[in-house]
Amino acid sequence: MKVVKFGGSSVANAEQISKIIDIVAADSARRIVVVSAPGKRHSADTKVTDLLIALANKVLAGEDYEAALQEVVARYAEIQKDLDLPEAVVATIEADLRGRIENRGSNDLQFMDTMKASGEDNNAKVIAEAFTKSGHPAKYVNPGEAGMLLSDEFGNAEVLPESFEKLARLKGESEILIFPGFFGCTKSGDVATFPRGGSDITGAILAAAVKADVYENFTDVDSVCAMDPRVIDNPPAIDCMTYREMRELAYAGFGVFHDEAIIPAVRAEVPICIKNTNNPSAPGTMVVPRRKPEHGSVVGISSADGFCAIYIDKYMMNREVGFGRRLLQILEEEEISFEHTPSGIDNMSVILRSDQLANKEAAVVARIKEELQPDNITVEHGLSLVMVVGEGMHYTPGMAAKATEAFRASGVNLEMINQGASEISMMFAVKDSDRVIAIRALGGAFFH
Repeated sequence: MKVVKFGGSSVANAEQISKIIDIVAADSARRIVVVSAPGKRHSADTKVTDLLIALANKVLAGEDYEAALQEVVARYAEIQKDLDLPEAVVATIEADLRGRIENRGSNDLQFMDTMKASGEDNNAKVIAEAFTKSGHPAKYVNPGEAGMLLSDEFGNAEVLPESFEKLARLKGESEILIFPGFFGCTKSGDVATFPRGGSDITGAILAAAVKADVYENFTDVDSVCAMDPRVIDNPPAIDCMTYREMRELAYAGFGVFHDEAIIPAVRAEVPICIKNTNNPSAPGTMVVPRRKPEHGSVVGISSADGFCAIYIDKYMMNREVGFGRRLLQILEEEEISFEHTPSGIDNMSVILRSDQLANKEAAVVARIKEELQPDNITVEHGLSLVMVVGEGMHYTPGMAAKATEAFRASGVNLEMINQGASEISMMFAVKDSDRVIAIRALGGAFFH
């Protein structure tokens, strides 16, 4: 049994929806289909979710929202017309939107979730109709009724543990199930949404709940590339990688899907296959619990900007019990998470995301000076992290040397190096201005 998820670009219009019908019909194992709200039809287009947010904001501001509402309805009307579905479909969607607006309560965050969720919810109903009209009986599934129970953290909800047992009952259904992504219901019956990208979360939860053989995540690329194609021409494709490799790569910029979104599937050890709606015959990229890597191999290189570092020097730091804990406690009390903490006997560095430190830098530096009494403290901005990732690097001599030689040859100065305890990744911090040069240098060293 397969759980299949289609993102916004895969359900943006009638042509794309017709493709997903063919994809699902081609494999009888594809029984549960998770769909997003209609995405962009072209680069200058606006996603339906963004249209719904704009509509909700007008309602909340007490402004005239009729034009914004009709803009949303028009997107569905185009799909309805091109799929030759009954006009009543559009009337039902418009009535649904008006009902959500008229029945809003006093909680603005919950109202916003209700409006955002209508994108997936109404699209799932349209797609279920389209499947049935095409001769493939399908049934729309209401997430709340099916048992997708979420916490009441509106806009950032998490699935409740009891959901999995309830959702497992979907495995016995005979029809193709069309399940809207992105949202569920609280125990009190209110609609709540996951963070953006939540359809991936929905698919992962369902795959774990029904113990699917595979969770297929359809997007608009044939496979995950080993490097960013915007930086490197024709980078090699990744045929297979482990959850750990995917996590390391996604952390530093791989954007196929949010790595945290598929945690339920990872915990249930359900293999994930990333495939292309527009080229479904391509094998895609498998993400698996374990694989046997080639010795010394690298699976991918990724990078992300927007980092900064706090450098702290203090003579005899290594003899001062609790120094590191007290430093991290300051960050905790200031509600700042850290990324890496390379250290020496008399110095310690903490890498942070710049937006985390943004309005708190002066306060953090002042506290460090007062509470830790360092000899010197500096904050450096404008850093990028570059990750070299591969299970095959484990216990392989010379991997770091190959990377640093590539940097030397290309004139890139390293600000910091850190290797994880698992030895499946190496992290390099470089200046933002050197990021692209660094990536290309590593690409030449490891992928020729």
